[in-house]
Amino acid sequence: MNYRQLGKQGIRVSEIALGSWMTDVSDSDKQDLAAQSIKLAYESGVNFFDCADAYSGGAAERFLGKTLKQFPRKEIVLSSKVYFPTGSGINDRGLSRKHIMESVDQSLTNLQTDYLDLYFCHRFDPNTPLEETLTALSDLVNQGKILYYGVSEWRPVQILEAQLVIQRLGLHPMSVVQPQYNMFDRYIEHELLDVCGKFGLGVVPFSPLSQGLLTGKYRKGHKIPAGSRATYQDQIQALLTDDNLDKVETLIKMADELNTDLATFSLAWALRDSRISSLITGASKPSQLQNNLKAIDLTIPDDDFKRIDNLFHFKKFERKIV
Repeated sequence: MNYRQLGKQGIRVSEIALGSWMTDVSDSDKQDLAAQSIKLAYESGVNFFDCADAYSGGAAERFLGKTLKQFPRKEIVLSSKVYFPTGSGINDRGLSRKHIMESVDQSLTNLQTDYLDLYFCHRFDPNTPLEETLTALSDLVNQGKILYYGVSEWRPVQILEAQLVIQRLGLHPMSVVQPQYNMFDRYIEHELLDVCGKFGLGVVPFSPLSQGLLTGKYRKGHKIPAGSRATYQDQIQALLTDDNLDKVETLIKMADELNTDLATFSLAWALRDSRISSLITGASKPSQLQNNLKAIDLTIPDDDFKRIDNLFHFKKFERKIV
């Protein structure tokens, strides 16, 4: 396994992380597969395990905490998130001080740990002042309940506004950002990566395989595989357009040229930027994780990066002033 700094912070995280968004713990057989994946990840050098209080109504946190108890806590970088509803109460959501304080305690209980290494604001809360949210997170650092905090899917301007509040109030700094990032969604290359680089924020993207579109399991002219995510999840169904699937066919050929598969190729592509600290991947079974781990050893020729840019007609946005 390779490890990278979390931005300018001293903590190091594995290039491949294991996320819990799609972890299915609905029955004992699926729990056993998920536990095998976590064990394989740890034994393969993965030290970063990501979760959230809203995943499976808290069941994902409870399962992850129970499974990770077999490993030394000091060897694990454990994260969770706060924002989405965790109950029916009017204050069981958002980024108010009340919800943050109550949610972190519940996450610590669920995960059977005294602290979280990373704690994310799952989304931006327009109904709560930034001062309130950031002061609460800084207080949690003082209390030792979290070591580092960050945000997920905040716009660059929102991160910049947060930095001004942090500087003005002398709060513990923000450390990490968790955006979506993959070949089909490269918005972070326009501004966000530059902002994170300026402030020394680690970048730990989720969905590096575009909801499964970049695994190669969905092919043009082929039936959707039985039991796959596309049989029940709207996000991936919306991505299965003819244009996207044509691009997938081209990418598969490029991966074949390197004697690898599309998933490995896509993860290695996302790791090409040193500002990316780790990629949060999902795996419903150990074989998928084992395949994802191959990305750390794959070298992609520079010419292929240019071919991918051309395939997606990608060019970093720059406003021209005349």
